[in-house]
Amino acid sequence: MQPEWSPRISWTDLPGHVREGIEQILGAPVMEATGQQGGFSPGTADRVLTASGQRAFVKAVSPQLNEHSPGIHRKEAAVAAALPATLPAPALIGTYDDGDWVALVLSDVKGRHPHLPWRAVEVHLVLDALLKICRTPLLPELGQLPRLESELADLFRGWTRIRRSPPEACDPWILRNLDTLERLAEQGLRDVAGSSLAHTDVRADNILITTDGAVLVDWPWAAVGAPWVDAVTVLVNVRVFDPAFDVDALVNSHDVFRTANSKNVNGFLSGLAAYFIDAARQPPPPGLPTLRAFQQQQGDAVLHWLRDRLTASGPGSLH
Repeated sequence: MQPEWSPRISWTDLPGHVREGIEQILGAPVMEATGQQGGFSPGTADRVLTASGQRAFVKAVSPQLNEHSPGIHRKEAAVAAALPATLPAPALIGTYDDGDWVALVLSDVKGRHPHLPWRAVEVHLVLDALLKICRTPLLPELGQLPRLESELADLFRGWTRIRRSPPEACDPWILRNLDTLERLAEQGLRDVAGSSLAHTDVRADNILITTDGAVLVDWPWAAVGAPWVDAVTVLVNVRVFDPAFDVDALVNSHDVFRTANSKNVNGFLSGLAAYFIDAARQPPPPGLPTLRAFQQQQGDAVLHWLRDRLTASGPGSLH
C-alpha cells in the first residue's frame, strides 16, 4: 500500500526573500521548479533549473509549517556538509537560514524512487550501497554524530509503555508475548552499538535509483552504529509493500549482514516494532497528518516479520 504522504508547499509558496536567498546560492534565477512527492515534511521539495542551466534540489521549511522541521533541516545540513564525496549521497551546495526559514540546496540526483512493491534487483542495489557506506571509514567530521544506542534508548522501550497502557485494538499476540518482546528489544538496543555511519531512515522515498546504483537522500538522523542496521530497516520497507517478499534470504546471503546474527536482527526488529506501534497511537504532529498511519503500517510489517522469524526458529516462549 502506497503511503499517503504529507502535503507540501511549492517553490512559488516560498516568501520572495527566501527564493532570492536560494538563487544567490545557485548564482542564477530559478526558471523551473518541479515539486517532488514523498516524505512527511510540510516544506518544499523541488528539483530546480536555473537560467544558467544548473540543476539542483531545494528543500525549505519554516516553524509555521512545523515547529521541529527547521531544526531537522539544520541537522541535515551539518551532516550533508561532512559526508565524504565518495558516498552514494547528494552533495550540499549551500544553506539558507534567516532564523525562520531554512533551506538546503543540494546536488540534483538523476534518478527515481524504487518501484513499489519492491523489485529484487533494486533491493540488491540498495543493499550494495549500504555495504559501501558501512565500509567507508568514519571521518573525524562525523565523529560527533550521536550513538545509535543512545538515540534509540527511549524509542525501543515502547513495549513498557504499551504494557502500562495498551493501544486500542492491540494485537493480542503482543499482549501475550510482552515479556519476550521487551527482552528482545533490550538486547536489540545493546546490539545496535557500533562504529559505522548509519542513515537510520532508509525507506523508498529516501532512495533514488540511478544508472550507477542507489543513492540515499535525507540524512538528518545520521548516527554511528552497527553496520547492518540500515540494511534491516530497508528490508522492513520491502515488507511494508510486499509481505511475501523473502527478505530473510537476503539476511542470510548479502555481505552487508555479515556481522549480524539472528539474535541481533530479532532484537532490532522488536525494538523497531515497539517504537512504531507506540508512536502510531500518538496525536499527529502539526502539518504531518499522515505520519501516524504510516508508522502503524511499518509497525505491523515489523511485527509480522519478527513473528515469522520467531516461529520459524521454534515457538520457545511464544504464546
